[in-house]
Amino acid sequence: MRRILTHAVFAGLPRIGVVILLLLLFTASAVPALANDVLTYHNDLSRTGQNLNETILTTSNVNSAGFGLLFTIKVDGNIDAQPLYVSGLTIGGTPHNVVYTVTENDSAYAFDADTGTQLWKVSAKMAGEIVPSAKTLGCNQIGPTLGITATPVIDRSSGQHGTIYLVAMSADSSGNYYQRLHALDLTTGAEEFGGPVTVQAQYAGSGAGSQNGTVTFDPKQYAERVGLLLLNGVIYTGWTSHCDIQPYTGWLMGYNQSTLAQTSVLNLTPNGSEGSIWQSGAAMASDGSNIFFLDANGTFDTTLNSQGFPSQGDFGNAFLKVSTSGGLAVADYFAMYNTVIQSSKDRDFGSGGALLLPPQVDGGGVTRYLAVGAGKDGNIYVVDQTNMGKFNATSNKIYQQIKSVLGSGMYEMPAYFNGNVYFGPYLGSLQQFTFSQAKLSTSPASVTAISFGYPGTIPSISANGTANGIVWAVEHAKPSILHAYDATNLANELYNSSQAANNRDRLGNASHFGVPTIMNGKVYVGTTTDVAVYGLLGGK
Repeated sequence: MRRILTHAVFAGLPRIGVVILLLLLFTASAVPALANDVLTYHNDLSRTGQNLNETILTTSNVNSAGFGLLFTIKVDGNIDAQPLYVSGLTIGGTPHNVVYTVTENDSAYAFDADTGTQLWKVSAKMAGEIVPSAKTLGCNQIGPTLGITATPVIDRSSGQHGTIYLVAMSADSSGNYYQRLHALDLTTGAEEFGGPVTVQAQYAGSGAGSQNGTVTFDPKQYAERVGLLLLNGVIYTGWTSHCDIQPYTGWLMGYNQSTLAQTSVLNLTPNGSEGSIWQSGAAMASDGSNIFFLDANGTFDTTLNSQGFPSQGDFGNAFLKVSTSGGLAVADYFAMYNTVIQSSKDRDFGSGGALLLPPQVDGGGVTRYLAVGAGKDGNIYVVDQTNMGKFNATSNKIYQQIKSVLGSGMYEMPAYFNGNVYFGPYLGSLQQFTFSQAKLSTSPASVTAISFGYPGTIPSISANGTANGIVWAVEHAKPSILHAYDATNLANELYNSSQAANNRDRLGNASHFGVPTIMNGKVYVGTTTDVAVYGLLGGK
């Protein structure tokens, strides 16, 4: 459909008209079902992180004099997922704006977004089960317990009142581990569609942990860290390991959103090892039919078949495009010329998140559909979604590469707004890069005065159309600090939560991959103990 529109509608338009129409189409496809909802990780399927319908917060009123901490909402465990937001939902006969959050204690909550009142709470554990401890699993990357890690996804039209989908890990007294997909009613938290369902999978291959030519998914070895993706009626989950504890391979699975039946399974390293999907918690992106993501360090077959694909089907440490038509299959990819060396040094591509960009018109008048990704090597990789570049043993045959500009590497998801891409690298400033004629600037247009420690920062954007753009970012100090910057110039800091006297706006310790959610004049940040809610003070 996108290509049909491009040829039929754009013919004869002046170049500026093409640009405007393309941006309008991108914006329409990028926003959630309702303008005042955040239903998925980083706001949309492109994972831009932008809310373009924020009319309350502006670059003039976000300052320590009139903006600050309004209240905190206590929860029972660490929040690693991004809070989600549903506006105007009737619960118990009363309309509410609702913020949803999940914890590593296997709890899911619905709160009134304006008062913090708890509307419901449910546990994802089954009777007699416990939440696994990080210590028991020998991994402290997620903890101290491993319950619900990934950002859920919401469909307001699913079920009787709308549905929130999430994945939870648990264990029984016999030492058996479980990963389950839950579908909860938005108004009550009740299980829907006969759920939950236990995540199980097998795939043909001789890879790590295989037996008799079959690789089997072991729930103890994996965590669902990437945010869930809802695409054309299917919930997609991607799986990572606990601290690279062997054996593990790379799994991608789909489930029917109405029946919770498994629809498709793809293993990305079926004849190798590693190659997991973690992206520092970022959800996989989509153009509406294909799935895009960065795969982590693992086996990559440098011997290619006649189509230029790895001969054994092992795609570790690569930028992947996966087709969902007729099942899951890698449709295209890009792998660095030195991908094997990078994997051996644990400098994986998969530490960052894939961002799909709005259509760009280059200097020759050609419309480009681009995507950007960055990992631990500190480079920015811009690929053409229609021809990603595949693998070449001597050089990277991609659309654009910008070398060594991202500090000590990316463990975070970038954001997009109004022709700009914002990166928050480890041990580096938050940086603004700008597109011109479908090329990204080779150096930042502006940077923040401060450098962000480990793991960097995942920016989110609020704006009213293209006006009053604000970049929100969490600095992972102790305690963490919420920052707000002018999106047109990151050197202009509008606010941070350490400015007011007497710790008025003190933020707790935010999850190291946590993402702020901005909606309807408020900013929601998950921490190890609560959801901190910021907004205009005194009802201004």
